[in-house]
This record gives sequence, C-alpha cells and structure tokens, in this order.
Amino acid sequence: MPGTGGAGNRGRTRGRQLRAADRVHPQGRRSGVSAVRNVRDAVVIGGGPTGLTLAIALRRYGIDTVVVDKSPGTKRESRASVIWQRALEAMRDLGCADALMGEGLPLSRAEFHVRGRPAGSHEMHMPDTAYPGPLSIEQDAVERLLHDRLRQLGPDVQWSTEAVAVRLGEDSAEVDLRGPDGHTRTVGCRWVIGCEGSRSIVRKSLGVPFEGERRPDLQCLQLNAKPDWSLPYDPAVTHIFINHGVTLIADAVPGGATRFFAFCPDPDPTIQRPPTQKEMESTVARATGEAGVRLVPTDPHWANRSRFQDRLAVTLRRGQALLAGDSAHLWAPIGGRGLNTSLLGAHNLGWKLAAVHHGWAPDALLDTYSTEQRHTAREVMRHMRRNVLELPPNRPTLAAIGLLLPHVLRSERMGHQGSLLLSDFARNHRASALSTGRGGRGGPRPGDRLPDLAVTSETGPARLHDLLSYQRWSLLLTGDGGDSAELRKLTEKYVMPIALFRIRTEPPSDGTLLLVRPDGHIGLRARTSDDRALRSYLDRWFVRRK
Repeated sequence: MPGTGGAGNRGRTRGRQLRAADRVHPQGRRSGVSAVRNVRDAVVIGGGPTGLTLAIALRRYGIDTVVVDKSPGTKRESRASVIWQRALEAMRDLGCADALMGEGLPLSRAEFHVRGRPAGSHEMHMPDTAYPGPLSIEQDAVERLLHDRLRQLGPDVQWSTEAVAVRLGEDSAEVDLRGPDGHTRTVGCRWVIGCEGSRSIVRKSLGVPFEGERRPDLQCLQLNAKPDWSLPYDPAVTHIFINHGVTLIADAVPGGATRFFAFCPDPDPTIQRPPTQKEMESTVARATGEAGVRLVPTDPHWANRSRFQDRLAVTLRRGQALLAGDSAHLWAPIGGRGLNTSLLGAHNLGWKLAAVHHGWAPDALLDTYSTEQRHTAREVMRHMRRNVLELPPNRPTLAAIGLLLPHVLRSERMGHQGSLLLSDFARNHRASALSTGRGGRGGPRPGDRLPDLAVTSETGPARLHDLLSYQRWSLLLTGDGGDSAELRKLTEKYVMPIALFRIRTEPPSDGTLLLVRPDGHIGLRARTSDDRALRSYLDRWFVRRK
C-alpha cells in the first residue's frame, strides 16, 4: 500500500533527524521565527487549481501533505473557463471528474465568423476517450470542487498563511509560515513545491531565473454577461469572431450567461481598471459587425483586463524543491492553455514525487518532471504565439484568414489535427528519458498518451483506461506472445506497483508490450517476447526488492 514502504519510513526518519538537529533555527532568536513545531512529508505553497491538484495526488499516495495559501479562501473570480479532454482524464485519475462534469457545460462545436460573416464550424469531439468534448466551467467552481476533494483526503488548506522564506538542506527543507495572527512558525519537510504564481517565493528563494518578457501591445478584455444580440443561445457552441484588430471568443458558462474574451491591441498599458459595460459592448459590436449589441453583466459582476508575459523557469527542480503552474511558466491564456497545462503538470509531478518519496524509484525519475514540463511549456508558448485565430489580426492577416479559413474548416485532416491540439491529446513526452523502444507496427509511440480503446481483457470487454490506475504502472500485452507468468514474476522483483494485463484489440495487434506510466503515457514499447528490453527499463527506473 502507498505510504507503507521502507523509503516512506526513511522519509519520516529524515524528518525526525531534522527536528532534533534544528529544534531552533539558527536565525530564530534574531528574526522572531519560532522553533520547528512539526515535520511534514510535503509542503505545497499555493491553494489554487495547481496546488490543490498536486496535493490531492500526493495524498492519494499516502504522503502527509500540508497546503498553505495567503488568501483567505478559494477564489471568487471566474478566470479560466474551459477544461480540455486530456485534463478531464487527469481529473478522473484523482477522483474529481464526476464533480466537475456535474457543474460544467459540455462543449461540442466552435463556429467561426470573419468580418461579421459565418466562415464555418469545427467539431471539437474526439474519439477514444470517456470525455469526447471539452467542458465549460469557471475557475472558481474548479477550485471549490478541488478543495472539496482535498478535504475528503485530509486536512483543509491553511488559509491566510503566507510562506515568507524557504531553505533547502541536503535531503530536507524548511518553510517559514506567517499565519493570520502575524506569528511566524517554521515547518520542516522533505519536499516543498511552489504553486503560488508568478511571484513565487520558492522560485525566488532558489534563485531560479524566470526567463522571458512581457507580451507587448496585447490585452484581453473579459466580461460575464447575458447578451442581447442576433445569435441564439446554445450552451454547446463556442463562437469565435475575427475582425480587424480584435478577436472575440464567446463561451456559454453555467447559469445561462456568456463569457466574452476579447483579445485586442493595448494602446494605453497604464489603464488598470476592468473594462466597463460600455467598453465591452463597443468591443463586441466591433468584433461581430453587429450594431446595437447590449450586454447585461451577471450578478455577481465579473470583468477583467489582463496583460501577459511569456516566461519559463530555467529548471523546475532543485533538490527537494519543485515548481508547478504559474510559478514555473506563464503565457497569454489563449484557449485555456494556462489552467490545463498546469493541471496536467501537477498530474505528472504527483506520481513521480510519490515514487521517489516511497523509495520505489531512483531520484532521477523526479528530474524527468522538469524536462517534460519545460518541453510542454515551450511547445505551448510556440503554438500560442502562432495562433492567428485568437490573436487580433492586422488587415493583411485578416484578409488571409477570410480566404483560407473556410477551406481549412472543411478539411477533415486539418480538423482532426486541430482537435488533437486543442484536446492536448497531441502533447507527448517522446523526447523524455522515460520514453524507450520502437517495437511493433503502428499504434502509439513511447511518450504518447495511451488511447482509451475498446479491448478484451482476461475478464471480458473493457476500455483501456479502465485497466489503468494512477496508483501504479500497467504492463499491457497484446497478441499471443510473451509468457505472462514469467513477466509477472519479473515485475514482482521491483517495489514499484505494476499490474499486468493481456488484451486483445480489433483489429488484432501484432504482439506488442506496452509499459504504461501512472499518468497514462507509454514508457516502454517493445515486442512481447523482448523481456530483455523490459528488464533493462525496470532496472533503470525502478528499485529492486531486497
């Protein structure tokens, strides 16, 4: 069971040693910092979606995790408003997807308008997943539901508690926490993870550069409102309006309102106030080409004016400290990529940190979180900078979009590629050190997400993802090759939990072995008869039983 292995005990031993050695921090009497009062496995700084997701993942692995946030409670602002298909799969792994689906609105189609005229539509549904379409749900609801899930697994977030200093030891860390009464205490831990946003105290304490720059001449005006315009209300449809100097995205949100995002130039960056109702009505009219648009803001009122930076930390790990979410990377929130990339990053980090903490895997496994997430962040930044369909176009770009977009939307191949990108199913870890092998013909490659195909296992018909688990690795054997009993004996020599399944697909596959990570990405692909490749992979990334 998670949390009962020898390495978990080693983690607690380190904690006891830290408590004995550092009963009073050397600077305690000078700075007013209290003695170390407790020692935890992990301290997560930041109670937003990233921190909550990571803490849920760690607690599911039996890791004693405390979450702190300087805010008085979960956010009351809408912010991001869409969760794409791959992130929904991650939320299912953590026991959160049903609650999210219960409050959100499934989206199925995007309708494009150029210069006020219909240009075509794009179906957002994807096959081979339990979540064929994205979900419209606002960030405040996401945080509330994640918070509920966290409390099912242990103590609440310590709200109104600010991390003011972080210090790393060889295999431990200390965090100074200032509570709502102004008193500062020190908590010892084995791991500290910064999920507190762009001004991360963890990143600054480590001296990790946050490379990048401000995105010039771009702002996003946002408003939740009920529109009085010519379009009928359809909660399953996203409308995208492209016009000179403005791109407007209109998504239905739960409660019968519409979220308006307007990306436009930023002639006066000194303006900090949210957009007024009149300013948004003028912007919507300019984007749609429809005069006389009226917007009735929701109650509670929510409007926002945002500017952006493109930044990426040079590393997401130094020793016992890690970075996730906006503490690790920032970009313009086009297409909801910020929230979704951060949720998937926490999903990636959780099982790896747990495996190293419990002594199931060598320390190098945790380094792959930094390399994989930085690669993903760079790819997202590259795509967002080239996303001409959501950035405000000049006249030549607008003319090209008007000419080409209808043809692109009619192309089945281009539509599929667009859906792959939006769903995040196209994101992969092929370049990761964890991705090995080329065996077999066709099908997903090492580093790819495993599609949720219909298969037959030893117990009957099933979906592939129903055989997987976030709590362990899965060894899948297709066809008739390989000795299941011998391979099972091999996997039992390692302390990392692994389950073996023999599956059949339609059409039948050619005898391929897939070793699937807890997050659903393929680690190893080989022939079912190639036990040498499996043994080599396990010896590299798994710890043998003594």
